[in-house]
Amino acid sequence: MRLGDQRESSNVQDRRGIRYGRAGGIGLGTIVLALVAMYFGQDPSVVLQGVQQGPVQEQQVPYEESAQEAEARVLVSKVLADTEDTWGAIFKAGGQTYEEPQLILFSEGVQTACGFGESASGPFYCPADHKVYIDLTFYQELRDRFGAPGDFAQAYVIAHEVGHHVQTLLGISEQTQAARQRASQAEGNAISVRQELQADCFAGIWAHNANQSRQLLEAGDVEEGLNAASAIGDDRLTQGRAPPEAFTHGTSEQRVRWFKRGLDSGSMDQCDTFGAKSL
Repeated sequence: MRLGDQRESSNVQDRRGIRYGRAGGIGLGTIVLALVAMYFGQDPSVVLQGVQQGPVQEQQVPYEESAQEAEARVLVSKVLADTEDTWGAIFKAGGQTYEEPQLILFSEGVQTACGFGESASGPFYCPADHKVYIDLTFYQELRDRFGAPGDFAQAYVIAHEVGHHVQTLLGISEQTQAARQRASQAEGNAISVRQELQADCFAGIWAHNANQSRQLLEAGDVEEGLNAASAIGDDRLTQGRAPPEAFTHGTSEQRVRWFKRGLDSGSMDQCDTFGAKSL
């Protein structure tokens, strides 16, 4: 990716090194469910809603950033800035104003308006506070565990979470959450799949517009993004141990298809996963 001259976002907050303790608190089972929800990109507040939590105590401890994390920090800041430019222009063209999300860097754990998140949950977006959360060590896992290296693979992760922010601003997240609450488990999962695939398509829209306007992409970048989308499909993550009706993100093939659809078209009209007869 050609990010050398790109500006960095002013919406990045570094909360690495903050440790949390809780008096009272929620049960382990609830924590596990919430982390699973966040890992698959769902709103963890659905799990944590109504759970009584004790007061959270924060303690700042020294945090030493590795060279690899420093490089990733700059990359996510520049990618976030580029998504701000892209979605700002798209919203303006539609007569709307884009509200930029904040991106929170954390280590080990973080307190959010959706509940408490841990690094094991992977990157996630909280619609209750309009913030993207990421522990930069995830990128090592993306490379080593999921076999998806490269700077554009890392950018895709941020663009996908920003896609959830766009859904929140458009009222899509609220509608899908309400629909899931009325649906059966299998039906709710199917709704989640459509929401996640739309976020993939929105990530593709960002890449399309950023490249058209700023010539962002280099040779091999598209392949890195498609590989990342494929690597975190539900069928790949569960290694065939879960039935399709349990999927919440979509298969590798579906994720690649919808990311590519946004990338090729650059049009939000092409990202209507909820109206699509076939995913």
